[in-house]
Amino acid sequence: MLIDSFTVGPWQTNCYLFGTGGQCVVIDAGVGAYQPIMAALRQRNLALAGVIATHGHIDHIADAARLANEAGVPMYWHSADDYMMTRPSAGLGAMSAPLMVQLFGADALPKAQQSVDLRSAQRVELAGLGFDVVETPGHTPGSVILTSDFGDGPVALTGDTIFAGSVGRTDLPGGDPTVLDQTLRHLLGLIDDATGLLPGHGPATTMAVERRHNQFLLAASR
Repeated sequence: MLIDSFTVGPWQTNCYLFGTGGQCVVIDAGVGAYQPIMAALRQRNLALAGVIATHGHIDHIADAARLANEAGVPMYWHSADDYMMTRPSAGLGAMSAPLMVQLFGADALPKAQQSVDLRSAQRVELAGLGFDVVETPGHTPGSVILTSDFGDGPVALTGDTIFAGSVGRTDLPGGDPTVLDQTLRHLLGLIDDATGLLPGHGPATTMAVERRHNQFLLAASR
């Protein structure tokens, strides 16, 4: 079940905490997520069981490896995004390197000491919950959606693949609009209308709403 969520950093990234029984998993620990996550763990007396990234952009992973390493737990991401996990500018373009230095002191992030590669049809069991991994390339080669059912209905953590009314951009290194369109076609047949969508940015929505009103999904359905 959802324990807490935060909107953090200059890119206003949604970070989610899920779990049961005193354990939790963090999804998309982006820029500025470390302090609110640590505060939530202390206040709720939670143990961190793992850290998952829906993709490798800096605004979704900036504090992820630090959290995982300090807790001695694995970090989960899709290996197709390996190229940007420790060098953020690789996912944003060479011109972004000075910005990374300005924001973080270096164009570098710590390496996760333990890592797990996410693949489709894989089920990740963490913190008393199960997450099914769906590969959703297009925004990045290693983008994934995580689906689960917590008893109140199905939920999908969509990262930057689907937003309320939009989708992730495809003009950064590794992005591909044709591949994203193929991904959206696949998701239209895979995700039920009753599924709640928790995106990497912006408000929550449902697949029913996006199927009717999201112009990118409408185009993919034709």
